[in-house]
Amino acid sequence: MREEELAPAGRAFGPAVPVTTAASARAHTRAVVAARWDPSVRPAREEDVIDLLLVVSELVANALRHGGGLAGFELTPVCGGIRLAVHDHSDDEPAAAYGPGFPRAGQGTGGYGWPLVVRLARDITVEKRPTGGKTISVFVPVRATGRPG
Repeated sequence: MREEELAPAGRAFGPAVPVTTAASARAHTRAVVAARWDPSVRPAREEDVIDLLLVVSELVANALRHGGGLAGFELTPVCGGIRLAVHDHSDDEPAAAYGPGFPRAGQGTGGYGWPLVVRLARDITVEKRPTGGKTISVFVPVRATGRPG
């Protein structure tokens, strides 16, 4: 099966139930992956899905723990993977947003979550929202297996 025969890229998938926890974000993510990479025809590589789920968990947990709460969650299948955007209520950037050795004044060093996101995701952006808070957007590569299930 050719890539063009998979579900169309670029269509954002809204959650069937509100995403309010890391667990509900992971469940929604698995549903989006199953819709994009049909498990009966050409499933996504499980190691890529695990990486994606780790990134989803870390970003949502960070929004809940450090970002004043989750203000939005979006997943969009794109060519070669998933574009993820997590919105929260805090203007504070992740402590290690600019890499090792560049903590901003007044910020701690943080935990393991952000370095994990940086290691597994690509095209990471942190943007302030006009209404307050920020959006962290990332791309996580997801490849189809070479054979059905």
